[in-house]
Amino acid sequence: MPSRKTAKPTAKPADTATAAAPPPARAARALSLHIGLNAVDPAHYSGWDGPLTACEFDAHDMAALATARGMVATRLLTRAATRAKVLAALRAAAKTLKAGDLFFVSYSGHGGQVPDTHGDEPDRQDETWCLHDGQLIDDELYLELGRFAAGVRILMLSDSCHSGTVARAPMTTTTAPAGSAARPRLLPPAVARRTYQAHQAFYDGLQAEVRRAAGSAVVDPDTVLAALPQAGTRLTALAARFRPALILISGCQDNQTSMDGEHNGAFTERLLRVWNGGRFVGSYPQFHARIRAGMPASQSPNLFTLGAAGAFLKQAPFSV
Repeated sequence: MPSRKTAKPTAKPADTATAAAPPPARAARALSLHIGLNAVDPAHYSGWDGPLTACEFDAHDMAALATARGMVATRLLTRAATRAKVLAALRAAAKTLKAGDLFFVSYSGHGGQVPDTHGDEPDRQDETWCLHDGQLIDDELYLELGRFAAGVRILMLSDSCHSGTVARAPMTTTTAPAGSAARPRLLPPAVARRTYQAHQAFYDGLQAEVRRAAGSAVVDPDTVLAALPQAGTRLTALAARFRPALILISGCQDNQTSMDGEHNGAFTERLLRVWNGGRFVGSYPQFHARIRAGMPASQSPNLFTLGAAGAFLKQAPFSV
């Protein structure tokens, strides 16, 4: 008798389709944080309350822009813009966002300085954001941003003084026109000195905490941002450990002042004009160039990147 061949079982079409189907693509998620302070607590700043006009407007306008681009926006305004709430918002975003997601943070308020207790120069200064109940040191900010996952895109806009590079050129003074509401977003040096002296243990302790958290290789973040293209081994190694991709567009250079205004700060006002309700077409470098081209010589916004930001730079601004 001829041998009977046994037919091989065939997979069901549905099974084949299920096995071959790729997992659904994960949509990018975007969160934003907008900080605006029209005043600070004089109890911390040696009796100085630092009145400004337009910082809350800046935060509202940046939040509206973010929402229109599909981001979930959080505002922290004046009294609510405390150290604890800002740090909590940064840490919550770092825990939530994954590779490919976007975190947009904007700050409008006074910029200050405190002595850098671990710097290479005796007169080294750390830049700060003047939050309502105390300053947030840039070392702290860098450490918090470094907690974000690899591949997260971070866009930071800082409309304050001391927001540019680490170059220690003499501070220039910008005088507002007579009758103008414009004033510099600058913690006056005398107030900065008194504030530090009154709270030296607190600020020195913050820097010590950063050193313990980051290890012996902690470096002033502005130094990294400014010197990365010419960086030596130490800075290159630090930058290599920064996992997210950061773009920072600052309101001015270190030796300039960011000016307040009637409705927006000068930098934020120009940025919104260039953005033109989303009609701007171009990349982040082109966006920065257009903003800078319309600013006075006394205030020159800067652009820096940190981490693997090459692809991020090529994107349209505020793209989720």
